[in-house]
Amino acid sequence: MSVFAWVGMGVVVGLWLVVTSNRFIKPRNMVREGWSGIDVQLKRRAELIPNLVETVKGYSIHERGLLAEIVNLRTQSLQAQKVGEKGEVESALSSSIANLMAVVENYPDLKANQGFLELQKKLVEIEDQIQMARRYYNGTVRNFNISVESFPGNLVAKLFAIEQAEFFALDAASERQVPKVDVGGAA
Repeated sequence: MSVFAWVGMGVVVGLWLVVTSNRFIKPRNMVREGWSGIDVQLKRRAELIPNLVETVKGYSIHERGLLAEIVNLRTQSLQAQKVGEKGEVESALSSSIANLMAVVENYPDLKANQGFLELQKKLVEIEDQIQMARRYYNGTVRNFNISVESFPGNLVAKLFAIEQAEFFALDAASERQVPKVDVGGAA
């Protein structure tokens, strides 16, 4: 073979590598954008938690252990670096907040407190935003991971050490359970 044929094959292979590796840029940036959306909502919730804890603390002397657990989980969440680690801590934090809301049912004065009601409303809104951000993020992770695993992208991914992204998964078994619905004795 001539030198021109070898150079031509090298150029074709080089162009193919560039084009194929560039196909990872958009989905990787979408994953980063998706995580940023989750991170913003988690920070909003973390900022709300001290106010919620202080409001409940004034009414509930018996729930100090639960309040301390929530504060501890909030700190762990703010310090978590990896998606899996963050997901684990956030699931535990969500469960603890749900437990706190259940405990609040025992305090009618607290349930009627306007400040608490406003905090509870904000918390519900933030939880909804977290769920939407998580769905978006996990969708972008799915698309990115398909690119990383599919042929011929998987060859380029291995060559450039591009790894799959991690899903932001639910770890709390209670969040996976189907809610029970009681229709009041309907037969």
